[in-house]
Amino acid sequence: MNSPKMEKMTQTKEFSHFDQAGKARMVDVSQKSDTVRQAVAGGVIHMSPECLQLVSNASIAKGDVLGVARLAGIMAAKKVDELIPLTHPLPITKADIDFSLDAEKSCIEITATVGMTGKTGVEMEALTAVSIAALTIYDMCKAVDKGMVIDHIRLLSKSGGKSGTYVRNDLK
Repeated sequence: MNSPKMEKMTQTKEFSHFDQAGKARMVDVSQKSDTVRQAVAGGVIHMSPECLQLVSNASIAKGDVLGVARLAGIMAAKKVDELIPLTHPLPITKADIDFSLDAEKSCIEITATVGMTGKTGVEMEALTAVSIAALTIYDMCKAVDKGMVIDHIRLLSKSGGKSGTYVRNDLK
């Protein structure tokens, strides 16, 4: 007997990661129209003022922290299908990572913008790019500050597709 949750999943079968028997599957998007899609995600890494100053001055012993983190985030956006089960491999046409250093809050704000034309969105790619950029900053700075905190990773906006545009409520 199917549970109410399973009933709901079978009603929206075409957009579910489960088939009628409840087994995992990749969603078939072949009938969806190609549209221009973009997603913007953000996140923050908090660190000691001393560590932020070293990053700002490009004085971390491991090298150019933000340059390496930018490259790591872009590479991560291109590999989401290898990291997250059931996501589609996507022909990414744009991946930008931006950093904003905030001395008052002793943090680095990370923003990733990912775009393409296709049948499914790039939200996971943008979120993954932010996450990996933050983890790279942590890795390169941990000798100076092991107490860094990565948080507030979230989707800021997305456009394209049947559901249209989404902008986070606290940004409107």
